[in-house]
Amino acid sequence: MASTKRTVTFNSQAQKLVTGGSEFPLAEDGRSFICHVDDLEGVKAVDLRSALQSYVEWFWGDPSEGETALLVADVPKEYFDDESPTENVSFHLEADQLYIGVGFTSYEYLDKDVEPDAVNRFEQALTPYLTRKRCILADWQLDQYYTNPCVIDIKVLPSLRGRTLMDLFDLGKDITSLLDAMQRGSLTRQTTLDLLRGGRAEVLIGQPEGPWLDVKSAHYDLSMPSGKISLAQAVARFANAEHGGIVVVGMKGKKVPGGEEIRQICPVPFESGIERKYQTALEQHLYPPPDYLDIETVKINSGMLVLIHIPPQPEELKPFLVHGAIVEGGVEGAFISIVRRRGESSIPTTAAAIHATLAAGRALLRRGQLPDHSS
Repeated sequence: MASTKRTVTFNSQAQKLVTGGSEFPLAEDGRSFICHVDDLEGVKAVDLRSALQSYVEWFWGDPSEGETALLVADVPKEYFDDESPTENVSFHLEADQLYIGVGFTSYEYLDKDVEPDAVNRFEQALTPYLTRKRCILADWQLDQYYTNPCVIDIKVLPSLRGRTLMDLFDLGKDITSLLDAMQRGSLTRQTTLDLLRGGRAEVLIGQPEGPWLDVKSAHYDLSMPSGKISLAQAVARFANAEHGGIVVVGMKGKKVPGGEEIRQICPVPFESGIERKYQTALEQHLYPPPDYLDIETVKINSGMLVLIHIPPQPEELKPFLVHGAIVEGGVEGAFISIVRRRGESSIPTTAAAIHATLAAGRALLRRGQLPDHSS
């Protein structure tokens, strides 16, 4: 059987790593190699491990004794050389294992010996994502040179089977994004929105849905009244809630003990003008229009996510009413429904609450104080 050609090898004469179309020279430190981020695509992770093992054996005589790394630079290609500034994600060979190295800048002093609870909080946030990506958190070390902010050196041991270096590099960037979000106060509505807009939806897998996040695996069927009403109800739930929320179309959740957990990204097909179609359906079935409602799409894999962001709404606009209701599977177009979000569930507004709101409004009208909905 013919052997498969490796995608990267070590050339001892040139002292470089060589791929089909690029060369990775020794970096300025003389102990590591360096490459351009564009050259990671198509290079198999298992081949890099073999190439680095060959270098260690050539340099030290025993592949199990030495260590080396591949650093990654993201600069204009014409300026790339062995002194280029490098990214916070790199690849390290230690004891014949290939690790992903992630340098994380923290404004907290995250030393395991000094702040074990704080470090544990970050490690727990990483666990669902790493487990899904077939990785193990191998090490968490505070950089030996104390600075403020400080740098945490994280080592992740990935499964290499079927993966390219670009796959592992993206994984390292996802880890950085999730830790950054945690540092800014755990996953909030705004940090989650930033992750989604930045193409880092993967880091949400394993995270719970909550009072401000709802996911849906497929488009609302806007060709049917029931689909338009369902969309309006999803938005109204967050508009009537205290903290607003995000509806993500293109992700799938699963019920687990204690709630629901995001389990999968399932991008919906590209559809031109989908933002306007969603907006039109809401204009037809939701009143009043929520302030600063934002509908946008994010390209991901072979499809897209649809993000509907509902900021917290002024109390004087509430309750938001949905024109139409779904009763026992059928559409009742003459009905008005009022729903809001509590935790991971939707609850109807009670008759008493509706009456109190109407009574307060009528009292204002009697005093000649009219609400202003013109803005």
